[in-house]
Amino acid sequence: MASNIRTYQRQADRGRRDELILSHLPLVKHVIGRLIGGLPPGIDAENLEAAGVLGLVEAAGKFDPTRNAQFKTFAYLRIRGAILDELRRNSPLPQHMLERVSAIRKAYRTLPQPVSVEALAAATGFKPDDVADALAAERFTRQVSWEQTAEPNGLSPATAAEPPDAEAERWEATQQLTEAIAALPAKERIAVTLYYKEELRLKEIAEVMKLSPSRISRLLSKATFDLGETLKAARGAVGAGC
Repeated sequence: MASNIRTYQRQADRGRRDELILSHLPLVKHVIGRLIGGLPPGIDAENLEAAGVLGLVEAAGKFDPTRNAQFKTFAYLRIRGAILDELRRNSPLPQHMLERVSAIRKAYRTLPQPVSVEALAAATGFKPDDVADALAAERFTRQVSWEQTAEPNGLSPATAAEPPDAEAERWEATQQLTEAIAALPAKERIAVTLYYKEELRLKEIAEVMKLSPSRISRLLSKATFDLGETLKAARGAVGAGC
């Protein structure tokens, strides 16, 4: 009897997992659509889709509904991570881009904080758009970007235990981010809002703003870098005041 119950439970769990996978397959294309405008040329989208599906399968197998989390959010992070891992493994940058990234890194270490894209452009002699392109390309070849950027909606996997002041710190970080976004130039602010809050794909944002997807990618790259520098400076100021 116990054996039959365990068999039934395994079948039920497998059925729920398969249902999660099938019902969320469009999410894979959605994630790729949000990345595709910023990818280096020559990327095989089919390989990215296959990697994303594997990420979805993994998410379905590990999802625990008792943790009070939405599967879509849980799966989004793993699909995106699987796609970026595939890019890092199989998408080396061309030599001219590697040289540009190296020059930008070197300039970054010599500039006073916080660093801006314009400051990097002035220090290297590159155009601001070229710096933005290099920053975007570099994110696809490194395990960690220069500054850890927030996932869509600021969501991240929950931890088992948090320090008592964790919620206050999150609130302060949210306030800092909100103020930093409000201080962005208008086009960057709109692009960031549509991408991270409304979760539109780059092509959709391009249609709304009447710009090319490549231009939207540059706006997002510049805004993300500048936001990271602003928040880093804010954290440094808070630490210095303690």
